Amino acid sequence: MEHLGIVNFGLFCLAVLLLNATPGPDTAYIVGRSIAQGRTAGLISALGISVGCLVHAFASAFGLTAIIATSALAFTIIKLAGGAYLIYLGIRMASSKPAALVARSTEPERRPLLTIFWQAIMTNVLNPKVVLFFLSFFPQFVDPDAPHKTTSFLLLGAIFVVMSTLWNSGTAFLAGTLARRANRNPRYRLWLERVVGTAFVGLGIKLVLTKH
Repeated sequence: MEHLGIVNFGLFCLAVLLLNATPGPDTAYIVGRSIAQGRTAGLISALGISVGCLVHAFASAFGLTAIIATSALAFTIIKLAGGAYLIYLGIRMASSKPAALVARSTEPERRPLLTIFWQAIMTNVLNPKVVLFFLSFFPQFVDPDAPHKTTSFLLLGAIFVVMSTLWNSGTAFLAGTLARRANRNPRYRLWLERVVGTAFVGLGIKLVLTKH
């Protein structure tokens, strides 16, 4: 990889793996959708998150991430929008009514997959912590003297997306399996949805309070 301007590639892969293993808004959304609607919805969520990561990768490669990170106004707008969005999704999930849940145990809520896909993208894109991560993390693995830094950033971004997609797909599969069991017990499913919804609200509040 060094001939492409990428250094410490093994450390990069390890860092990406550890990052994916750390729960955050992306994981919460994937788990939430998998519980509410099953494996397919979870996998679509994982793909949406990956598209969001691609947006960040392109922004990082072409310098847009640096502009957002250094602009207090842009950072604040993204922070507030992202936090409000997570809180909104969390409240909707945490406020599920037991009666409605019983009905869904036999006939699950079918949110359009395209809606799930776009919500996943927005969950990732509107997270300023991801912006800062790409800004501070990726440059450590690109040689300052590399002749084609943009290509190096894009390649690292592609590797990041592939690894994240594999991890998130596994998360969706496991959460979807858990949801199947929960469908047999409405109270258990209600508890799962409220736990994930509460986590969303907490993550949203934490995001709003993030300092530049």
